[in-house]
Amino acid sequence: MSHPHPELRLPPKLPKGGLRVTPLGGLGEIGRNMTVFEYDGRLLIVDCGVLFPEEEQPGIDLILPDFSSIRDRLDDIEGIVLTHGHEDHIGGVPFLLREKPDIPLIGSKLTLALIEAKLQEHRIRPYTLEVAEGHRERIGPFECEFVAVNHSIPDALAVAIRTPAGMVVHTGDFKMDQLPLDGRLTDLHAFARLSEEGIDLLLSDSTNAEVPGFVPPERDISNVLRQVFANASKRIIVASFASHVHRIQQILDAAHEYGRRVAFVGRSMVRNMGIARDLGYLKVPPGLVVDVKTLDDLPEHEIVLVCTGSQGEPMAALSRMANRDHQIRIVQGDTVILASSLIPGNENAVYRVINGLTRWGANVVHKGNAKVHVSGHASAGELLYFYNICRPRNLMPVHGEWRHLRANAELGALTGVPHDRIVIAEDGVVVDLVGGKARIAGKVQAGYVYVDGLSVGGVGEPTLKDRKILGDEGIISVFVVLDTSTGKITGGPHIQARGSGIEDSAFVDVLPKVVEVLERSAQDGVVEAHQMQQLIRRTLGKWVSDTYRRRPMILPVVVEV
Repeated sequence: MSHPHPELRLPPKLPKGGLRVTPLGGLGEIGRNMTVFEYDGRLLIVDCGVLFPEEEQPGIDLILPDFSSIRDRLDDIEGIVLTHGHEDHIGGVPFLLREKPDIPLIGSKLTLALIEAKLQEHRIRPYTLEVAEGHRERIGPFECEFVAVNHSIPDALAVAIRTPAGMVVHTGDFKMDQLPLDGRLTDLHAFARLSEEGIDLLLSDSTNAEVPGFVPPERDISNVLRQVFANASKRIIVASFASHVHRIQQILDAAHEYGRRVAFVGRSMVRNMGIARDLGYLKVPPGLVVDVKTLDDLPEHEIVLVCTGSQGEPMAALSRMANRDHQIRIVQGDTVILASSLIPGNENAVYRVINGLTRWGANVVHKGNAKVHVSGHASAGELLYFYNICRPRNLMPVHGEWRHLRANAELGALTGVPHDRIVIAEDGVVVDLVGGKARIAGKVQAGYVYVDGLSVGGVGEPTLKDRKILGDEGIISVFVVLDTSTGKITGGPHIQARGSGIEDSAFVDVLPKVVEVLERSAQDGVVEAHQMQQLIRRTLGKWVSDTYRRRPMILPVVVEV
């Protein structure tokens, strides 16, 4: 198995007749999925998603793929194929289209409807090409065939990309639910047909590669939901991803059966479920869904609220309910259902929300105590079955953390893929398919690009480090007025602390040391403001460290008069 190492350099020019594959996100992480394919100087992108921030990234709204390696080649992009409508696959599209709005988007009906609604908020009207399973489309030098796959959102597609260099199959996210709610199976017959033609490189979803067996059917959740609805005496509040149409359908079915009304809470939830209903993917009995403003007129035992926040996102509706910062107040006897998976890295945030809801008297039903979620990703048994059908000549695990990629690679090896034809890569690692063999050719820049409010890429690791210091240790500011002609201190030092746990009165002990250091510096003829600031920072920092064992941010301000 080939794998990257830190010494990789920029790749050489792509050999004539070769196909280049460059993942810019989704490898070594859950989210930010984006892969660039290059043939004969032209580019095809599959997915362009976002990653959601973790606790060590304070203040960040979203994390994007790094477009720098393709920024000077935007005119070479033939289109962006979107495998399905989840945020980790479409959320980055508006930011790429800001740089070139006329890049065509290719996807299924629901996927395009979801991204068009998102782009409308960014005032971008995209060029779109709607496709469905079984369709073949020539996109520049790439001939794309689309294959139905089952996932936790309707209309998901895998894509087979044919070029003279060979055929690459990208699964997107998929599983093999044999009893899907919408009757749309993963098309194993199509994959077998592609296998007979010859799959030169398979890029396969790795998210559940460590999990043995097969994913249970989505419909298994229905009985659990009915039991929860039957036992709930007051309101039921369900938190789910805003795009999980199948899960919301089961909530609507249970609510209808038990005589409850449903209200959607949160802009993305209202928007996405409206789109799904209008396109026929969500079946809503007449009168079942009501506006949230009408809930005051209904008895508590007839109310179901469907909202976002199943991952503990701070600004999502459920988190705000747990923090008593939402118009909907949790009361004793409410039932809250977290009907989604727990994305790695979000555990602390989710359990914080669960504890907050429980504090106010809610009965919280989640994956840990009830079967209210099944995964949308194929487990190890399904992947083995899939590889035996596809029989790829080369395998490249994608969509997962390092442990998932490794486990997926081992599954491929068990089914007969030669070890020297299994490529374990990471974001930015360039893989060339030349002469029927995939090999690592180099690496391009593929770091995190942070979205902070209206700023895209303006926040870097140094800023995040400062924010963590401020959050963990606080800040101490020092104000000094200096007469540059004499070197005398004419005002201050005035010291104030915020968030450091140190009272301002405590600085009486260190003030003489700061004054002494500054006066000695002035006597030596050193009165430049920056040097004075450094002296203050070192003197005060050492005192705080020795006295309190803390390392707050120290901000000296020297005013020259």
